[in-house]
Amino acid sequence: MQKLMPTVEIENVVASVSYDHMLDLEVIAKMLPSSRYNPQHFPGLVYHSKKPKASMLIFSSGKVVCSGMTSERQVRRAAGKITYELKSSGIVIVNEPDVRIQNMVASLDLGGKVDLETTAYRLEKTFYDPDQFPGLVYRMENPKITFVIFSSGKAICTGARRKADILDGVDRLQAALEINKLIDHPQESA
Repeated sequence: MQKLMPTVEIENVVASVSYDHMLDLEVIAKMLPSSRYNPQHFPGLVYHSKKPKASMLIFSSGKVVCSGMTSERQVRRAAGKITYELKSSGIVIVNEPDVRIQNMVASLDLGGKVDLETTAYRLEKTFYDPDQFPGLVYRMENPKITFVIFSSGKAICTGARRKADILDGVDRLQAALEINKLIDHPQESA
């Protein structure tokens, strides 16, 4: 029987964009009419771009938090777009921003049912309390990422900064589950 490879889908990428200077959010709010800025409720300006689809929180410190993208390429495009829009609106941007991926979230299907009770005993760095939450939390050291695994074989991966780390982690998780006989792959039909 040939085992199925896990399917992995990047759901969200969170990145930081740092300009080396302060930003005047009052001015930016006037220049970007689709933005929302209410300093009495939140200290940052909220801006949504359509292409690429991203949500941005812009702070007066020159820091921007971008989320909602599904690839590093989209992160770079979103950072370039907000930089271009700020410059086009007359906002002085001294240098190109420092763009860093802070977290990638992926969903995956391991291709079989997982015995969570036994997994909690056999794998280190797990937490499982089915009375509180139906998923098992598994903290992997190398790469340093966290999985939330459900008995259906579906899982969520968080904490990665590169897609390669997610793929490496999924391979290691799959191997650990198979070596310990913790996953039951359905029989393939002939």
